[in-house]
Amino acid sequence: MKAAVSWWDLSGSDQTIDSLRVYLRDEGVDPWTEVLGMRLKFWISDRQQNRWGAVMLWDSDADLTQPMPPNRATELIGYPPTDRMMTEVEAIVEGLHSGETSERGLAFETAGNAS
Repeated sequence: MKAAVSWWDLSGSDQTIDSLRVYLRDEGVDPWTEVLGMRLKFWISDRQQNRWGAVMLWDSDADLTQPMPPNRATELIGYPPTDRMMTEVEAIVEGLHSGETSERGLAFETAGNAS
C-alpha cells in the first residue's frame, strides 16, 4: 500500500480554509468515490499554519496514472501543493468507533458548529 500526502501553504492564495471547506461540501468529495484502487482520501487543515491538504491511501497495485477527478484544489488555490510526498505504508489498523457515516468532517458540519 502507498500513502500520498499533499499540503498547500495558503499564504499566497486568495483561498482560505473556510472557502475550501465550502468547495468540499459543494463539489469536492463526491468525484473521488469512484476512483479505482483508492482506499481512502481525507482532507486536512491546519488553521495555525494556514495550511490545507489531503491524504490518500492507495492499494499497492493501483494505477496512479489512471484518469482522476480534476484537481480543483490546485485550480482554486492557484498553484500546486507546496509539499507533496508518496510513501510506503507499513501497517494500517482501524480502531473501534461508532461506525456512523454521519461524521464526515468539518466541511459537512453546520456553519455555526465548524471550528
